[in-house]
Amino acid sequence: QVQLVESGGGLVQPGASLRLSCTASGSISSIYVMGWYRQAPGKQRELVATITSVDSTFYADSVKGRFTISRDNAKNTVYLQMNSLKPEDTAVYYCNVRALTTARVIVNAWGQGTLVTVSS
Repeated sequence: QVQLVESGGGLVQPGASLRLSCTASGSISSIYVMGWYRQAPGKQRELVATITSVDSTFYADSVKGRFTISRDNAKNTVYLQMNSLKPEDTAVYYCNVRALTTARVIVNAWGQGTLVTVSS
């Protein structure tokens, strides 16, 4: 019903920047919340940032001041601008979307994940 395609991961050095993108497609009527989660090796998946349909944002304490989440409603796309990256930011980053489909069903969709590696 709702498909997510992520892009933008890669290998960077500490202090560098990356921008992740995630585009939603399918039988979408409206998107409520878009967000990013991450899972580091051997750890549980954790919330990174979310943004609502009225651009209200939330950030995990570990990324405040370094990461910025934004969305383009016309493109059903959410971005995560990551600056001043640290080795501890290394993880697989997953896009998450909570949306209402044209069948009037609320779905919680996940992307396939994109790997971000921060290493010198």
